[in-house]
Amino acid sequence: MRLSKTFIKTLRSAPKDETAINGAYLVRAGYVHKEMAGVYDYLPLGLRVLENIKNIIRDELNKLGCEEVLMAALQNPEPWEKSGRWQSEKVDIWFKTEVSSGGMLGLAPTHEEPMVNMMKSYITSYKDLPLYVYQFQNKFRNELRAKSGILRGREFLMKDLYSFHTSEEDLDRFYAEVEKAYSRIFARLGIGDFTYETFASGGIFSKYSHEFQTLLSVGEDTIYYNTDKSVVLNKEVYNDVVLADLGATGEKFEETTAAEVGNIFKLKFKYSEPLGLKFSDEGNAQKTVYMGCYGIGVSRVMGVIAEKFADEKGLVWPDTVAPYQYHLIGIGEAGTAEAEKFYTGRENSVLFDDRDKRPGEKFADAELMGVPLRVVISDKTLEAGEAEITERRTGKSWRVSVEKLFSM
Repeated sequence: MRLSKTFIKTLRSAPKDETAINGAYLVRAGYVHKEMAGVYDYLPLGLRVLENIKNIIRDELNKLGCEEVLMAALQNPEPWEKSGRWQSEKVDIWFKTEVSSGGMLGLAPTHEEPMVNMMKSYITSYKDLPLYVYQFQNKFRNELRAKSGILRGREFLMKDLYSFHTSEEDLDRFYAEVEKAYSRIFARLGIGDFTYETFASGGIFSKYSHEFQTLLSVGEDTIYYNTDKSVVLNKEVYNDVVLADLGATGEKFEETTAAEVGNIFKLKFKYSEPLGLKFSDEGNAQKTVYMGCYGIGVSRVMGVIAEKFADEKGLVWPDTVAPYQYHLIGIGEAGTAEAEKFYTGRENSVLFDDRDKRPGEKFADAELMGVPLRVVISDKTLEAGEAEITERRTGKSWRVSVEKLFSM
């Protein structure tokens, strides 16, 4: 990307109604455009970050044998009526609309019902199981208060995975595999050291579910952890009965705030039973399919990373999710010519600030945008046959020979 050729413009100040750090910096740095409360457009830089997050998730899920699909956002009420979740009295976050030819449609807040309904066409025998299917899909939830930048929106990008099994034992096996995969995902995203698997309420279909919570001062959730963080619980299940159940009675727990970035549930028959998802076992008897579901809020993860690592100068992206690895600046005639040479052939990893702007303004934008390494090639550095590299995260700078730079 050449900044002289893109429509992206950095802003010196954030919109007045954007109070969250992640939202303010993402708007100012040209990663997102705010349409309205809780609704954002992802611009070229922001889209690259989202795609990097998706690719890490996709890689880990594919290793488990999961298959990717893309389902419709528009929803037929029928399967939702069977599960009891179409009525606004029970689920009050629906966006619904009348169809001109008659009837109603909704915008999916999640996809359990349509996924089960679809699988009725493909699961008939025990030989068809187990099966693991996931997607990246925009979800729509009519939140009463959409706030905190892209941490909580009315439209957001989510990865939802659904597993289908012949037995509870097989569900337990895959559930444990996903737990490990999620830990690897968050480590690769750069937030593994701050993200903990917590015990949460399993609702009406299991004793516990698990959430993955990233420590964050502006997080909306309250969690409790023991000294070595081997037991971490959500506020909703923090009580003496649960502590005894987990063997943590008498331990000291600390309270802190966090943001949920993922969750996993053993649904069992919660949706397969009312929607009639069955299979024939080896004796040709009809059995109900066991299910699990596993979510990661992709756009929320982006917001958490932005919020977690930002400093007073702007965004600070981990290497694995950054839109580019190098923010290139050429200064002076010779420096700019050499920068052009470095950029050529590295377009996918280099953000080139080739605008007719003062160096100070370019440096400020580099800090705001948060690309991991800033590379400056100037007439002055070239006198010594060198370029200057600055790490955004630490602010540490060092010189390298132009020859070594071009081998990077």
